[in-house]
Amino acid sequence: MREALGFAAVGLLAYAVDLGLFVLLRGPAGLDPLTAKALSFLGGCSVAYAGNALGTYRHAAARGPRRYAVFFAVNVAGALVQLLCLAVSHYGLGFTSPRADTVSGAGIGMALATVLRFWGTRALVFRDEGRVGSWTG
Repeated sequence: MREALGFAAVGLLAYAVDLGLFVLLRGPAGLDPLTAKALSFLGGCSVAYAGNALGTYRHAAARGPRRYAVFFAVNVAGALVQLLCLAVSHYGLGFTSPRADTVSGAGIGMALATVLRFWGTRALVFRDEGRVGSWTG
């Protein structure tokens, strides 16, 4: 439970960074929705790694480029889920307003991506770090 709460707290901060950057880049900066989402993802992902490495999984023995790379790979998979939701909504369904882009990319897409990210972070990045048993199989 402690792990999930720590992951959620870090995730909320990363989500705020991602959402804030997306709204800024999509609105005042005038970027297209996919570019804005890709850039906001990079900011949110960096905050998430720092928060998880220094907070939620601070007891993890190994740190370094490999763990960082695996974390980003997991988050890229999550970002692809978000981008897919955004692309389907914006280009497939024709919901092209900034609000619709925010709901599909930063709302629905983020919720689906969070499930994938929690599993990937737990199973692939910080696996077996202080846990008894594993729900990952």
